Amino acid sequence: MRIGSGYDVHKLVSGRDLILGGVKIEHELGLLGHSDADVLTHAIMDALLGAAASYDIGYHFPDTDERYRGANSLELLSRVKEIIGEKGYKVGNIDATVIAEKPKLRPYIDEMRKNIADTLKIDIDQVSIKATTEERLGFTGREEGIAANAVCILESM
Repeated sequence: MRIGSGYDVHKLVSGRDLILGGVKIEHELGLLGHSDADVLTHAIMDALLGAAASYDIGYHFPDTDERYRGANSLELLSRVKEIIGEKGYKVGNIDATVIAEKPKLRPYIDEMRKNIADTLKIDIDQVSIKATTEERLGFTGREEGIAANAVCILESM
């Protein structure tokens, strides 16, 4: 059994879609990044890669590589599944938290869980996603950005 943790943050800006867990969320601001800037999926990918001692998403999908400009993070997550599989691991479970003052994410969480589970080819009950605010404190509380953290367990195949 291997344990991994991941964290990601992106700035909120106008003119971009807000994508979390592969779900397009109606909001006046979106996340700035080289790919689709899906902080939730990025945190999960880093947790999985870390548990497998396989570097991080910047190593595998550098923002200097034009192939990843605007990339769908669920497609990158699918590649991460292959990387951990090549090392002899499968996902035991994932527990992730999105930190955002707005928008309220509860209506989207089940779809996010399904997207992550389907991409990793695991049961939805192996994926927990929560959302919280920071009570208007810090950059997330000021609505300047959104952060996510994730932990996972990998099991030997």
